[in-house]
Amino acid sequence: MIKVLKSGFFSTIQDEGRFGHLAYGVPVSGAMDSYSSQFANELIDNPIEAAVIEMTMTGAELLFLKSTTIAITGADMNPVLNGNAIDMYKSITVKPDDTLSFGRLINGFRAYIAVKGGFLSESVLGSRSMLKGITDNSRIHKGDFLEINTTSNVVRSKNAKLKFNPSHLNADILDVTKGPEFDRLTKSQQTLLFSKTFQVSKNNNRMAYQLDALVQNKLASIITSPVLPGTVQLTPSGQLIVLMRDCQTTGGYPRILQLPEKSINMLSQKTARSSFKLRQSVF
Repeated sequence: MIKVLKSGFFSTIQDEGRFGHLAYGVPVSGAMDSYSSQFANELIDNPIEAAVIEMTMTGAELLFLKSTTIAITGADMNPVLNGNAIDMYKSITVKPDDTLSFGRLINGFRAYIAVKGGFLSESVLGSRSMLKGITDNSRIHKGDFLEINTTSNVVRSKNAKLKFNPSHLNADILDVTKGPEFDRLTKSQQTLLFSKTFQVSKNNNRMAYQLDALVQNKLASIITSPVLPGTVQLTPSGQLIVLMRDCQTTGGYPRILQLPEKSINMLSQKTARSSFKLRQSVF
């Protein structure tokens, strides 16, 4: 068990997501930065889909009541164990009464904590990802007790060294592909999308990121159609909305672009006022 002494700004338990239920209006959810989440699990010999803690902007403070092994990846929030700084991107053994805390955010926006065996939060529709309206708890709160799998604390030695690529934490170019309504844009609008610098607005969360740059728009709304994490919608006002992991399953705004998985990971690590450009790619 782990006791939550402080929850941080917004911390949840996430895994790879809740697949196969879009037809019923259930979002996919899952870790915003799947690369960092999976890497944390790999470091301690977990299945990559094991549930982890996702922390946004500020870190939690956790009291460990049993021995286990942890790994921390993603945003650098200055992790500290019992008052001593510890490394990210490596397995760390913790003992009963050890306290894990975090300091000032250095880079990125979301950090991940994996524990050996994974977190055993409530499983709904095949996933432990917390989501309001689906799971009983939509976030971690101070005073919560988090159950972990303690059947084995053995981390097998690896013949190869895992190397984390941190470039996506500060990426200034996001690859995109054409969306279903892309060809309805004028040539000048299409060109503008790949020459303009966009900025993340203060309105950003696990559902969607709004961007602070307008694209002149005269497109009519579309019949409500399927959308996915990474779908970029163009509103009547000319604002771009990038749908994220907890997004709805349908929408009526033109779907002009689509972010692949790697670009979703990159965007999820950007704070408000972060700037970037879009680059058209063919996959």
